[in-house]
Amino acid sequence: MGSLSKTSPFRNPELSRSELFFNRELSWLEFNARVLEEALHEVHPLLSRTRFVSIFHSNLDEFFMIRVAGLKEQIQAGVRERGPDGLTPRQTLQKVREKVRRLLERAEEILYQHLLPALEAEGISIYQGKRLSRLSREQLEKYFEDQVFPLLTPLALDSAHPVPPLRGLELILWVELKDGSALVPIPQVLPRFVPFHTPQRYNFVPIESLIGLFLEELFPGKKVKGYHVFRLTRDADLEISEAEADDLLQLVERELRRRRLGNVVRMEYSAGMPRETLYLLMEELEFAPEDTYEVRGMLGLGRLWDILEVDEPSLLDRPFVPVIPPALQGKTTLFEAIAQSDILLHHPYDSFMPVVEFIRQAARDPQVLAIKQTLYRTTGEKSLIVQALREAIDRGKQVTVLIELKARFDEESNIYWARELEKAGANVVYGMLGLKIHGKATLVIRREGKALRGYAHLSTGNYNERTALIYTDIGLLTADPEITRDLAELFNYLTGNSGQKEWRRIAVAPENLRETFLSEIERCISEHTSENSSRILLVLNALVDPEMIKALYAASMAGVKVDLVVRGICCLVPDTPASANIRVHSIIGRFLEHSRLYIFQSGGSTRVWSGSADWMPRNLDRRVEVVYPIAEPLAHQALHIAETLLKDTTHAWTLRNDGTYVRRTALEPHLPAFSAQNEFLKQRNLLKA
Repeated sequence: MGSLSKTSPFRNPELSRSELFFNRELSWLEFNARVLEEALHEVHPLLSRTRFVSIFHSNLDEFFMIRVAGLKEQIQAGVRERGPDGLTPRQTLQKVREKVRRLLERAEEILYQHLLPALEAEGISIYQGKRLSRLSREQLEKYFEDQVFPLLTPLALDSAHPVPPLRGLELILWVELKDGSALVPIPQVLPRFVPFHTPQRYNFVPIESLIGLFLEELFPGKKVKGYHVFRLTRDADLEISEAEADDLLQLVERELRRRRLGNVVRMEYSAGMPRETLYLLMEELEFAPEDTYEVRGMLGLGRLWDILEVDEPSLLDRPFVPVIPPALQGKTTLFEAIAQSDILLHHPYDSFMPVVEFIRQAARDPQVLAIKQTLYRTTGEKSLIVQALREAIDRGKQVTVLIELKARFDEESNIYWARELEKAGANVVYGMLGLKIHGKATLVIRREGKALRGYAHLSTGNYNERTALIYTDIGLLTADPEITRDLAELFNYLTGNSGQKEWRRIAVAPENLRETFLSEIERCISEHTSENSSRILLVLNALVDPEMIKALYAASMAGVKVDLVVRGICCLVPDTPASANIRVHSIIGRFLEHSRLYIFQSGGSTRVWSGSADWMPRNLDRRVEVVYPIAEPLAHQALHIAETLLKDTTHAWTLRNDGTYVRRTALEPHLPAFSAQNEFLKQRNLLKA
């Protein structure tokens, strides 16, 4: 791709006006609101609907740990600069708090007025308060004595024992005694909901209710007057100054220890907690009244997922077994199949096992000399990918693994695997200075006759067999000599800081990816005519980057049709003069939409790209991302995937001019019901029509 012209149509300063950008944090909260509303969407079985409440709360925990913590740090540092949307960090935080409180009220309404009564009707009950008397006290006490009591550590509170350090995300009981107070942290190793099933019903007891029933046993000789539940959320963003780091691994480990006791950014507490108790905790733990959230129901509902373990298939999504693509069937080896033609994988509909087998066969093939791979997130101890890499090392292959130690909330797992693979004999690289390695790529070098041939796997998703069953992702298996040569040079760039800026076929952030995308948009604009119109179709997780948004506005103003399927954050404002030709949809369904497709149609040609990058500043400027072209005939297959997503009416939401979303069926009731995810299952005979 060439460089942008100085007269590029999206250098128009009018496109920088704040009213043309939604706030990033508020847009994310709108995404989580859509997740929550899926709990009422009756196309999902009942327990699957309950899962969305759990996801909503887990998402919100992470939002506070990272995004709200970041806003508070900016405020404390005196940052008053306005974002593209015109809001300062302080103004953003105020709006975030207001929006979160409304969302929590909605979450309580959905759970207590809709889901729990529906679950009760299906024989699934959560017992707390006075309802506990309906269960066998003897059975409850036995479980408490055997499984809970040994793990609890009461903490006295008096002048000699101030409020101790308390872990984030743990439920904590504030116990009122006749002659004082005490704390009882509830370890997260305990189940959130304890099962006490009978032949007729599935019965669950919240762990705090079970402990509350037997508090006297923790305080023998003392009178227990009552208890209240609270929960802290702490700043969990790692502060890593790599410029001063002699050993990145040790630095990340040190920051992980600090994360456990980061600043409190939120305190949730059960309704009825005395004001004096609340003020004491605020003073001792150093957080403000605005950081407190009163909860009328249960806390810690990110673990509501626990109740999904009941054996009632009719209340859960129908299971399916992903298929092996026809191009891989009947072949002696994967290398034989890939040598014949590129293969596109669309997970979870297509099995992830060919990716595992690609590494496993490379490990066992005597003709394979080297394997190079990036690892951002893996499955953990049972990772088949890591096992295959170990086998390759044992068989004498050269194995190079780039493990991103800074993959958020997977840092400890990645540190473990980095050390294990190093011990096994792999060349392990921990990342690049100042950049996260987020690109997903594997390169296998195989001797064929007197020549060396490269085989590659590129993907939008991680090398994680577990998430491959619930995330939609697109992968490419290829032996294209230009792409494999590009990847060889990319790995040299990653391991040796080669300084490379251009590649033959792929595009790489932060070197040339932004320019590649902008050039594609500019080409669509320049080649657009009334007789031969241009079109841009993007499937993304997030659209935040101001420059990319301005480029899309410019395309719209030039008459180019722009269709966006953006699962999460979207800072582009539709239905303005600048965005008259832009439609924005979001799909929230059974699977988490994680694929990325960038499709540009102009001048009679269709250019299809896929890769690991969303259109956010961090992806384009502060991460190593890999985007790769998809050639015909697979380009047609990728276009079909994007077009199918665009047709969705069952799970699609439409972004409105005020930043809110409405179900597409409400705006376009004439359209027939259509689920893209179900369609992909049907196309593989995984779901009967």
